[in-house]
Amino acid sequence: MNDAPMISLPTEKMLARIEGAIGWMTFNNPARRNAVSLEMWEAIPTILDKFENDPSVRVIVLHGAGEAAFVAGADISQFEKTRSSAESNAQYDRALETASRRLYECSKPTIAMIHGYCIGGGVAIAVCCDLRIAADTAKFGIPAVRLGLGYGHKGVKKLMDLVGPAYTKEIFFTARHFTAAEAQTMGLVNRVLPVAELEAYVRGYCATIADNAPMTINALKRTVGELVKGADADLVLSDRLVKACFESQDFIEGRRAFMEKRRPVFRGA
Repeated sequence: MNDAPMISLPTEKMLARIEGAIGWMTFNNPARRNAVSLEMWEAIPTILDKFENDPSVRVIVLHGAGEAAFVAGADISQFEKTRSSAESNAQYDRALETASRRLYECSKPTIAMIHGYCIGGGVAIAVCCDLRIAADTAKFGIPAVRLGLGYGHKGVKKLMDLVGPAYTKEIFFTARHFTAAEAQTMGLVNRVLPVAELEAYVRGYCATIADNAPMTINALKRTVGELVKGADADLVLSDRLVKACFESQDFIEGRRAFMEKRRPVFRGA
């Protein structure tokens, strides 16, 4: 990782920095395998605000500090304090839901760069991202049945949209750890790389995405988000976003660059 300046946040357990076209979001709790605490959930929307409002950021990458884990679930050691009463449990659920929704609805492409353990809440975070690129050493699982936890329908649906009903049931029913190869077979991850090649590959992927037209990417992302809603899809919104692409300066630039046989320079407008 390069030494780009960190963005100031209210907790040291989350880190954020902008490096060129990439916004890096780091889960920084390596002593607990980056298990997510309440203050970490609360920091995610703040980080996304900064990345979404900075036009230099074209792609957002989420990853875990250290070598052991992406995110090894929620920080259960905090549950006696943060989930021990109806009031505290409601606060925790609001923070989790807000963070998950903001990540899922983020206007810019998001990539989960996964190494080591991606368990429980780690899987929930990863499935909220647009793409999941994993090291061959990664391990995936959801241990809810071993904890007696109920799992909300929104989280179940996000997972099921990726892997289908049968794999969703297998993941939950067994609570076992799945390898990166198994996760790719399920459709849970897009790519699997040797761990030593993971970061370089993700950086190259980000460069490819950052070179492309931001408005087109956003229109596609929003359209996919609507289409997975089925009958509730807002297709008028999709049509409006497509129309905006055709009316943009980037479309003019794309046409000119094609005719002039040069690389386009897109501005997102």
